[in-house]
Amino acid sequence: MNPTPKTQTPDPDTAEALTPEVTLTKAESKDESRAGSAEERDAVPAADEDTAAADELDGEDDDLEDDDLDDDLLARRPSGLGAAATAIVSVCLGIVALTGTWTGRVVAERETLVGQITSGQSPTPAQQISEMYGDAWHATAAVNGVVALLALLIGAIVLALPQRASWVRPVAVAGAVLGFLGLLVSIGMYFDLFVALPSVAA
Repeated sequence: MNPTPKTQTPDPDTAEALTPEVTLTKAESKDESRAGSAEERDAVPAADEDTAAADELDGEDDDLEDDDLDDDLLARRPSGLGAAATAIVSVCLGIVALTGTWTGRVVAERETLVGQITSGQSPTPAQQISEMYGDAWHATAAVNGVVALLALLIGAIVLALPQRASWVRPVAVAGAVLGFLGLLVSIGMYFDLFVALPSVAA
């Protein structure tokens, strides 16, 4: 018969010698786990700082983009200088239409000269009045009426513009009103409504 194998009983000295090594191994693993958790905790604030820095950079980029957009809008926005200048021109044209223009005077003198040429050597008084004076007055009224109409139209255009300064509107209204008055006066003078041509007694 085969002899039954005997169970070897561990030597107490050997067991005691191995136990500290196992204990040390466990302690080292605990220290490593603590060190790892500490590194993770240190890494989390670093990640937060990186995220905050990225957010700050994004915010600065957004601010720069907003500034660029504002500059573009300001560059594209009309300054209103053209509307202001046009309103002033309308007022000046209205005043000139009421007081008379150099062009109207030249045209009147031309009509007077043409009347002298066409009337002949011995014109009648009615012909002299009509061709030498009446035509000249009517030509002056026609020129002033054209200038007044321009003042009225320019003032109306300025009033229709969407972009203009607050003071431009009253100036444009003044120019339109002066142009309208000049147009009325010119029409009255052209058709002899205010002052009729003199007539010769029979």
